[in-house]
Amino acid sequence: MQDATRSQRCLTILCHLTGPDLLLSLWPVILQIARLVAAFARERPSPAGMFEFETQLDSLLREMGRRIVEWRLNRLEPTDRRRMPKHYIWDGEYYRLRDSSPMRNLNCLFGPITLHRFCYSPLETVGRCLFPLEVQLGITLDVATPALADIVGRLAADMTQRQVLSVLRDRHGVYWGSGTLRKVTAGVAETMGEHRHLAQVEKLLEWLRQAASQGGPRRFTLSVGRDGCMLPIVQSQKYREGAAATVSVLNGWGRRLGTVYLGQMPESGQLILTGDLTRLLEETLKRWEGPLPRLHYVTDCGHHPTEYFEQVLSKMVNPRKPDQLLEWEWVVDYYHACLYITKLAEAIFGPGRESFAWAAKQRRVLKTKPGGVFRVLRSAGALLSIRGLVGSEEAYDGAYNFLRQRACKMDYVTCRRRKLPIGSGITEAACKVLFSQRFKQSGMKWTVEGGTPILMLRTISLSRIWDNVRQNDLKSRTMPVPATPTQLPITVDQEPRKTAA
Repeated sequence: MQDATRSQRCLTILCHLTGPDLLLSLWPVILQIARLVAAFARERPSPAGMFEFETQLDSLLREMGRRIVEWRLNRLEPTDRRRMPKHYIWDGEYYRLRDSSPMRNLNCLFGPITLHRFCYSPLETVGRCLFPLEVQLGITLDVATPALADIVGRLAADMTQRQVLSVLRDRHGVYWGSGTLRKVTAGVAETMGEHRHLAQVEKLLEWLRQAASQGGPRRFTLSVGRDGCMLPIVQSQKYREGAAATVSVLNGWGRRLGTVYLGQMPESGQLILTGDLTRLLEETLKRWEGPLPRLHYVTDCGHHPTEYFEQVLSKMVNPRKPDQLLEWEWVVDYYHACLYITKLAEAIFGPGRESFAWAAKQRRVLKTKPGGVFRVLRSAGALLSIRGLVGSEEAYDGAYNFLRQRACKMDYVTCRRRKLPIGSGITEAACKVLFSQRFKQSGMKWTVEGGTPILMLRTISLSRIWDNVRQNDLKSRTMPVPATPTQLPITVDQEPRKTAA
């Protein structure tokens, strides 16, 4: 009796808070859940029965969530249009209430819903109508709620198009085509991309503060790298080069605290990546208030990495002393240098055990001996004069000159003692996780326009700033505001209003 009284009281409170129409809408689903639970209790437990019970319960709970969302959203605006504002201001433009009140079919986390909302048309121009409720709810491209759009962005960053559509269908009851999926993915990437830069700066500052507080035998480090990755592009006979860049923070013990990622689809000159990376570094160093970190640049000696150091990093101004330049230290990737030692060995000895043994020894010398690169060059020169070449002279000269011309950037013993990275493994890994794992799967070919949104979402996800970017995006959206009569502009069909004396 006491339980029945409590249940009746709870039901009365629920009706008072939500209204009886919500309970009427949910009641058929509640009955189905009750029957499902009772049927499962009557049967003998089995793996197949348990699977069927969970699967059906998940579907019913999703249907309940769908009905709740639809019920709640359709009661945010009054049903009587006379109670709606006559005009709205949004993005500097004025809108007036229209006679019609159309419906919108869209999707939420629980499946498709129908939204009833009022429509406003532009007051002065001919353009797209405004639906204030959709803007206030953050509906993405007229088809998805913010939570569903967020799920789509996360899935599209890691999965193929077919996999994303399958997940949306099976987990959320959303049946989209590939065109809708691409449109929503591009919309999510566009709005979130506007906030990536600020979130990455905040993340780097957070890691710098953490590194400064941890101490260590050396000063903490801001390490930068960039590299390229060949991608399959539609209507291109050859692969074209995409570009990746990384900015990492290492503490005084040389341990990496975190990395933010940048990427760019194939583009002539890689100007967009250069601009994004430069802006990120300048903003981070400008806002950093503690002692300046050591500035480290480790990469191979390709055209674009070399050009970036010579034209940008070497000329970057110290934000605290505008009359001075920042001291960037460039180190050639150790493993890239080892490739040229192998080329030297093959030119001197030819392929075989003797070549392998000499190259292995010289790689250790390069890494562990002071002036290691000069020791390698002296050994190669002595062998050349004693026994000549088995391979081509062109191969020998190319490898020898590469090491000799860049010897000042190969002091790996000093770098290791100062807890600085000697390899560009962070950037090489960035090429793998940004591009290869997503863009180079079996049978894939991309357009630059189609790959750019995916790449933007992957840089946000891998930089561990997704939640921050999403919150900044939702908070920054402009909301429509009801306009008072005195704010309205004077149009052709509107006489000037006289004010009271």
